[in-house]
Amino acid sequence: MLLFAKVSESISRESSIHKIQDSLERILSVVLSFVLQTVRHGFPYQPTCLAFDPVQKILAIGSRTGGIRILGRPGVDCYSQHESGAAVLQLQFLINEGALVTACADDTLHLWNLRQRRPAILHSLKFNRERITFCHLPFQSKWLYVGTERGNTHIVNIESFVLSGYVIMWNKLLIGFESGTVVQWDLRAKKVDFRIYYDEAIHSVSWHHEGKQFMCSHSDGSLTVWNLRNTSRPIQVTYPHGKILKDGRKESCKPILKVEYKTSRNSSEPFIIFSGGLSYDKAGGRRPTLTIMHGKAITVLEMDHPIVEFLVLCDTPYSNEVQDPYAVVVLLEKDFIVVDLTQSNFPIFENPYPMDIHESPVTCTAYFAQCPPDIIPILYSIGAKQKKTGYSHKEWPVSGGTWTLGSQTYPEIIMLYKLKTSKVFEKPKAGEGRTTEVLDEDPYAVQMVSWCPHSRLFCVVGISAHVILYRFSKHDANTQIASLEVRLQFDSDDAVSPSENENNPCFSDPSSHSPLQPGSPVHLSLLLSLPPLPRPASRCVRVKSRALRMPPGYQAELVVQLVCPPQQITSLDINSAYGLLAFGNCNGVAVVDYLQKTILMCVSTLDLYGAADPYQRLTRSPRRNRQSTSGREKPTELTTPFFPISFVSVKGPGRKLSLPTDLKPDLGTVGEKNSFSRSRSSSVSSIDRDTKEAVTTLQFGESYGRKGEPLPSACLWVGTSLGVVLLLPISIPAEDEDRMEEPVTIGPSSTVLMLKGSVLRFAFLDCGGALIQSPYEVWRDPNGPEDPDRTRRRKLVNFSPWPSHEAGVDGHMAVVCSEKQAKVMLMPSQTVLFAHNVTESSFILRADVVSVCSSVCLACFCANGHVMTLRSVLPALLPSLRPLMDINYLPLTDMRIARTFVFTNGGQALYLSSPTEIQRITYSQEMADNLQDMLGELFTPIETPEAQNKGFLKGFFGGNAQPFDREELFGEAAAGKASRSLAQHIPGPMGLENMKAAAGGVVGDLARARIALDQRGERLGELEERTALMMNSAEIFSTHAHQVQPDSQSARYSQPASQSVIKSANMSVSHPDCMSGHKIT
Repeated sequence: MLLFAKVSESISRESSIHKIQDSLERILSVVLSFVLQTVRHGFPYQPTCLAFDPVQKILAIGSRTGGIRILGRPGVDCYSQHESGAAVLQLQFLINEGALVTACADDTLHLWNLRQRRPAILHSLKFNRERITFCHLPFQSKWLYVGTERGNTHIVNIESFVLSGYVIMWNKLLIGFESGTVVQWDLRAKKVDFRIYYDEAIHSVSWHHEGKQFMCSHSDGSLTVWNLRNTSRPIQVTYPHGKILKDGRKESCKPILKVEYKTSRNSSEPFIIFSGGLSYDKAGGRRPTLTIMHGKAITVLEMDHPIVEFLVLCDTPYSNEVQDPYAVVVLLEKDFIVVDLTQSNFPIFENPYPMDIHESPVTCTAYFAQCPPDIIPILYSIGAKQKKTGYSHKEWPVSGGTWTLGSQTYPEIIMLYKLKTSKVFEKPKAGEGRTTEVLDEDPYAVQMVSWCPHSRLFCVVGISAHVILYRFSKHDANTQIASLEVRLQFDSDDAVSPSENENNPCFSDPSSHSPLQPGSPVHLSLLLSLPPLPRPASRCVRVKSRALRMPPGYQAELVVQLVCPPQQITSLDINSAYGLLAFGNCNGVAVVDYLQKTILMCVSTLDLYGAADPYQRLTRSPRRNRQSTSGREKPTELTTPFFPISFVSVKGPGRKLSLPTDLKPDLGTVGEKNSFSRSRSSSVSSIDRDTKEAVTTLQFGESYGRKGEPLPSACLWVGTSLGVVLLLPISIPAEDEDRMEEPVTIGPSSTVLMLKGSVLRFAFLDCGGALIQSPYEVWRDPNGPEDPDRTRRRKLVNFSPWPSHEAGVDGHMAVVCSEKQAKVMLMPSQTVLFAHNVTESSFILRADVVSVCSSVCLACFCANGHVMTLRSVLPALLPSLRPLMDINYLPLTDMRIARTFVFTNGGQALYLSSPTEIQRITYSQEMADNLQDMLGELFTPIETPEAQNKGFLKGFFGGNAQPFDREELFGEAAAGKASRSLAQHIPGPMGLENMKAAAGGVVGDLARARIALDQRGERLGELEERTALMMNSAEIFSTHAHQVQPDSQSARYSQPASQSVIKSANMSVSHPDCMSGHKIT
């Protein structure tokens, strides 16, 4: 063979080639030696808490799984995870300090550094004997108040993250108990100022900014206002949504879980915002609500999901100033909204983050890198017309952080376009279209998708065993959707299964029996790769038969339905250059010509082999395939003993059916029969060798349909659940005019390869090791205005594997990957050049052949959570698949990951990490190196606004208080040390003193330096004045010294005195830098 001959031309050339090969392997092994999580998109799964920095204008969301999502302006989106995985109970920003405190369900406090692109934990504090229930951090204070379930309030020093010896025993700092008791604690005197008792349980407390009164929310749906001058009873009790009945009883209302009491400069009436409190008897009382009271106006906002938390955004960070609220952030269980308070109708802001990925449950994903540059703008322009109206016209209030939109848009994800497949079908009537077993399931659920970005064809497979073909158009259209029906059914009664040994004469392995029930039609690995969707209904959904008006975008052109009883479709492929669509299930495979709206082939998997079945199963009796097209003539029925093919034509004059002259299957070459084994493991194995064999993957491409063919042609590669690879040659009319009139013929199949486990992926490479793309048709608008001077001809782009004279080899190579193996085969000789057992203890769930670092690699994701890469063919070398990376990345915890994990070019991959979030990862060093430049900055140097006045909360909450006030109370000298058994301090990789130095980015450094100079300008000016005064005093002192002492001694004393003063002045210049940003008094 020429491929091997060229490698062995000379010993010196072989030696140099191997050196290059070893060098490339070393480089790739370094490049592909890790898996790094990069960006997470979507709505935080199971959110628990919310926090907002009013100066930095960034927002943090905690989740039940220990995740933290920090959001700013579009593009500023960061995800961090606690290693313990404990639920995040509360979040507290160190306002304008670039830090965040998290309280977790494992009774641990964590201090996060946000002054870097990827936040990190600075300190942790683990409580051992008490459970944390609430935390409070006053603005510009270094003392964190931590409440526990025993009623104690502990004080934590934020700088050192250690407990103070000061403890408020059995009372909280003006925090109400559920019993209805509120206590005000005097910090300095260490005693209770007053206690308030109320009959109803208290859920929340909110201060008026003047500090003279506060509001409480209660379990009976009431709000009480208390004045500090008279704490014996509330000065006001209101039931916002309740009333007094005729018999004098109060109407029963839901508890008000939280209330916010905010004042405004523009109005004398305060804003009172609370959640809950609706009457149980009112219509809609079962829905979660947020109520906004402003004066006499009461606005009730109904939510689609339960409210987890809400925050009122105000202009000032100081609690003792007029708040001026401008928005309300509402965190729901499955949504996130922001309400505009500056407009009377309280509209919501348009959310710039893609938080609605989970609008309907995600069942599959597809990831495309390096798309045509024109596809994204056109999809965005069409999708923008689908957006709702009525949003607030103001800018999104969460606008913190910095992110420059350059050549890299990696951190951002934009919802371009939405498509609802249910619009194609008639609405099912009661009891129609589904059985009672699946009455509550969605019959339109999407099972898999196939998209060609060049031709803009989009194909969707539904759970009801239907395939929808969409074409993209920039113009609206009024058209009727064509419909085809396919009977792809195989009854086990029609075939007789031979004995166990006769099924597989090549081996006999009793350990390979399947745990599935006998007669199960689907391979176990096939079940793992499919969504756990409901069983299809016995009656299919009905396609709309009338003409429909379709807006610009993707417009349905054809629907192919499997007639009852349908089986779930397991594989799909579409090729725009051929005009063909192929799909398969556990019974067989069908090929559709979507240009002529014709079914070309519908055959069971067993009939694909004919008499050349490698398992020697008995051929079933011929069965007529009943195909039909809605609204068209009755199809012609054709049957053959081994390879039945049905051709169906639409109405038209002069149409004839053609049949391939040679229906005898070509056996081709079946490699390595003796080594083939279907045994997977003791717990996971293939189906019992029955007559049903699922089609697991399909691929159109230019190849050689038969062994030894001189020229390539259109072919369909078929992979089955038994690890068999079949090849079907296709004859397509060459002329564009003949394509719409002459029928497409499909030749007999040939078995070319056998592997262990189900076949998952095909890929084709030329003899230089480069990927061969599938041919495609260049997109043209089907509804665009026609130019009379130009004929509408199809423009095809073909990547045919013609002979490579540079490599000295004719043909191309095919990479085939199954659940266990990967093989490289040379076409057209159908010779297996290399085989590699990817995994022995597990099996592959997802495999893709991708381009990484100018090399072609096979990327695999296994059921045991390992991510593996294998280097594919290199130029002028023996083809090989050598392992480059094997990382134990993620254990397979649920089937959602198995369904949605997908690789793409550039060393990227993604999967659905939760029902609402998409996690993107990379295993490319180049991508990891550039990640810091791609991500946004969470912290931006901003001057803290100055306080306008001083109120009651100055000493109470610590806002704008003098440092020595809290130091005298909580410091070690006054309060002593806390018990070591109470909490354990766990230091992080760096302390708070190094936190500000950890922020990355040249722009951030320059901005921080500029602001630091501005802040020190006044200090330096005062320092210069003080230095001048001290110099003047030194000169006066020197003059007096000269008068008292001799000249020699005067010179010796006066000059050092002057130097000492200057040195002290220089030392005082750097002194403000050592204060860690705290005020100097």
